[in-house]
Amino acid sequence: MLSTPSLRTSEAATTPTNPASSIMPATVPIHPRIRTLEDYHTAYRRSVEEPDAYWAELAEPFTWRKKWTQVRGGQFSPEGTATWFEGAKLNITENCLDRHLATRGNKLAIIWEPNDPKERHLRLTYRELHQEVCKFANVLHNLGVEKGDRVCLYMPMIPSLAIAVLACARIGAIHSVIFAGFSATAIADRVNDAQATFVVTTDGLNRGAKQIPVKRVVDEALEHCPSVRKVLVIEHLGWPVNMHEGRDVWYHEEAKDAGKSCPAEEMDAEDPLFILYTSGSTGKPKGVVHSTAGYMVWTDYTFRNVFQVEENDVYWCTADIGWVTGHSYLLYGPLLAGATTLMFEGVPTYPDAGRFWQVCDKHSVSVFYTAPTAIRSLMAAPLDNVLSYSLDSLRVLGSVGEPINDEAWYWYFQHVGKERCPVVDTWWQTETGGIMISALAGITPSKPAHAGLPLPGVQPVLLTQEGQEIEGNDQEGYLAIKAPWPGVIRTTYGDHERARQTYFQPYPGYYFTGDGARRDENGLYRIIGRVDDVINVSGHRFGTAEIENAINQNPHVVESAVVGYPHDVKGQGIYAYVICRTGDVDTEADRHHVEASIIETVVAEIGKIARPDKIQIVSGLPKTRSGKIMRRILRKVAEGETSSLGDTTTLLDPAVVDEIISGKK
Repeated sequence: MLSTPSLRTSEAATTPTNPASSIMPATVPIHPRIRTLEDYHTAYRRSVEEPDAYWAELAEPFTWRKKWTQVRGGQFSPEGTATWFEGAKLNITENCLDRHLATRGNKLAIIWEPNDPKERHLRLTYRELHQEVCKFANVLHNLGVEKGDRVCLYMPMIPSLAIAVLACARIGAIHSVIFAGFSATAIADRVNDAQATFVVTTDGLNRGAKQIPVKRVVDEALEHCPSVRKVLVIEHLGWPVNMHEGRDVWYHEEAKDAGKSCPAEEMDAEDPLFILYTSGSTGKPKGVVHSTAGYMVWTDYTFRNVFQVEENDVYWCTADIGWVTGHSYLLYGPLLAGATTLMFEGVPTYPDAGRFWQVCDKHSVSVFYTAPTAIRSLMAAPLDNVLSYSLDSLRVLGSVGEPINDEAWYWYFQHVGKERCPVVDTWWQTETGGIMISALAGITPSKPAHAGLPLPGVQPVLLTQEGQEIEGNDQEGYLAIKAPWPGVIRTTYGDHERARQTYFQPYPGYYFTGDGARRDENGLYRIIGRVDDVINVSGHRFGTAEIENAINQNPHVVESAVVGYPHDVKGQGIYAYVICRTGDVDTEADRHHVEASIIETVVAEIGKIARPDKIQIVSGLPKTRSGKIMRRILRKVAEGETSSLGDTTTLLDPAVVDEIISGKK
């Protein structure tokens, strides 16, 4: 159930139709596009040799209240400062919505596919979306939300989430979307770090065969969040919920008298657009801040060129808006480009493993962008789940979140793309704002398990551990970027020093990605994994310290160490080595009980997505005499490479390694 009044089902909704009901006339400013390999090389050369002129040309077609005085300000320095389009004034929603109304007003902006295939899908044109965003923005204004306020959103994948995000941007509030799978503790950590004054949520959510009481989780979190003044609740499942008097209000009641017109707040180019929390190598998630103008230009540019989206395409990014992929390539990028974007409430395996392909056929999806984890999970199901659908509408396939392995790439290309759709394997990060290294669909070289060439404006380098650039092809090293691009992270909220130390201090003059990479004989890049204490689980990054901190909250635990190991579906799994209190794990039954208890603790502290895949109870950890845990050894054991552990003579107790090896799961 959706309470937003204008969200409706069309009588024609049961039959696939071409959503592009209007074509952009020649009078609308045209964004430059890369159409050939020669175009790519020309664009790349210009972006390096004449960056100011190049980006000024690309930014020109947008709607600006005031033009910039300087295209780029600052370079990568130990202070980590870089600015784009200084002096410019704009509002990103005028570029996502208002500027399309004259030419694309009746074109579908969002198609929403519900969790249950038996329910009706919803469709919003650009004109309808504009009205709903304005109405939601007026509700926020009426409840006291002002420019610069932080608004946290903990919601399922329903149109109201997209509308709420855009409504925040409309009035200049800084939105921070929290994935609706995180625990109450994780919500509280993020709300408190952002000092959010406002939360938007729903009564509940659907996720496959499950229904989850979202509002109840939020209520638990807000017991520890004194900064929150108001909670706006959207009715979705029709469940009764506890409404905290004086704090909680229903959206449908507040929206009754809200107008459908709302002037867009004028924003400075460098004003923060959103905060999105991501894990790092420490225990506390960091709030990545992206600015307004640079992020806008970068997401639009990368969306248009990587996917080669055309006016009549139906584009589907399967990511949740709670992750950066959903921000950049489900919402902002497609809407900036005037595309039709599909939003999916469900999961790829419900009600069966053919759901993705059923949706593709139902809505004539032409560009499809998903994660290797989803692909690998669907590979394990009978092939009939794919072969039962024609998938004739597909034109481009994309992969995101982690490096895609060869087997998954070929399965995707052969069975989903029918060997006719180019696959773009995109590499980027929450901190980069948008795609950095990728093939451009059908334009630049593509190679299985390789991201490909850098986009124009991106200058990747391979570094030695000491920070020396590695020249030439067929080389391997630490991946860094040596010049700013418009979508680069601006800071970590409330703690710029952390951003400086994480990204700009390790190798002065560069942005350090934390990834290792290989450049092949043709200059194509392949990402080969993290080089820091971060685990990439199903495309989502978790710091080992964050998970260890959660495990250590368990009353049975004395100490823990967490590493990543190869996982057939997730890419990396979480392997936890745990020291327990004396007497707590004397029997096998005790061990099972403690392991289950540890999993419950992690789920409660972070969420199910961070639960350890393997827990090994140990009597000690491999530590140096100074007390540092040698994670290199733990990784080798978890990976099953016990014959190449390296030097263990510096350990305080080398015998503990033999015990860990003998007890490996």
